[in-house]
Amino acid sequence: MSDISSPTGTAQGALRAPNRGVNRSFPTFRATLALILREMATRYGRSPGGYVWAVLEPLGMIIVLAAAFNLLVRVPPLGNNFILFFATGLLPFQLYGALNNNVARAMNFSRALLFYPAVTWVDALLARFTLTLLTDVLVMLLLLIVFVSVSDVTLFLDVGPIMLGIGLAAALGLGVGVFNCVLFGFFPVWMNVWSIMNRPLFFASGILFLFEDMPEFIQVYLWYNPLIHIIGLIRTGFYPTYEADYASPLYVLSIAAILLFFGVMLMGRFHREILNR
Repeated sequence: MSDISSPTGTAQGALRAPNRGVNRSFPTFRATLALILREMATRYGRSPGGYVWAVLEPLGMIIVLAAAFNLLVRVPPLGNNFILFFATGLLPFQLYGALNNNVARAMNFSRALLFYPAVTWVDALLARFTLTLLTDVLVMLLLLIVFVSVSDVTLFLDVGPIMLGIGLAAALGLGVGVFNCVLFGFFPVWMNVWSIMNRPLFFASGILFLFEDMPEFIQVYLWYNPLIHIIGLIRTGFYPTYEADYASPLYVLSIAAILLFFGVMLMGRFHREILNR
């Protein structure tokens, strides 16, 4: 008590306060970085080739699926190269899916570490989001470089819509992932239900077709799928003659923001209950 009321005690407290602030300035950054390095070692460090598989897996999927669909649809709805058309739909779809799945399972993946006071649920979600986003964007860039190198297609890229589409896919994946993290924690069966519900999205998100080519009565329902907007925006960056007039970035961002808001609010309120289940 005498230290607090005395000038000496006050001065000592004033000197100690900045140190406490400095010590608490970067705990989230340090914890997030540690979780990222841990997941990199867990996901890629134990397999031969490591990060190489992160590139080879989507590349192989694109080649196999594109070759299969090319037998059925020889002329793509845009341009004259089916692999490019397919990749501009599949890669943003995979980015959203990877972010959604990895963020939604962050609590389960880092459950043991979350019992330590230095690691919070925010750190766990940020680590998985950051690693997945950086990895998938790098994969998209490398695949684009490989495609340009081995094909005779000349690309005239408009970077603005491409970056906007990637940003919207990241925001949507984060929002859906955080909200699902709460649902997965309280209702584990929702993992299976969600997986089943997402399977039709591959055929309903414009990966293999253009929104404008669908009948109007189908367009009315497809428009509410935010992935249709994201893929349409990205394709405008790859095809100069294509304009996705139906695409609404505000609509996608609104869905992402609403889900993220409620997800963060519920996680902040119930993360202990989810952790102890």
